[in-house]
Amino acid sequence: MENTPLETLFMSDIGLLSLFTISFVLVMAGYIGWFVHKNVMNATPPQDDGKSAQHH
Repeated sequence: MENTPLETLFMSDIGLLSLFTISFVLVMAGYIGWFVHKNVMNATPPQDDGKSAQHH
């Protein structure tokens, strides 16, 4: 009986633990990216479009 890498990944205990770990890391990276993007957009002041009351 020959085990392929995919059989090992989906059928063995250590393979399933590895799959869970990889999935968890990807989900956390997505969440952190979304969270940082949301907070950067909220913290950035609106850009000056050249129509401000300050003219020289």
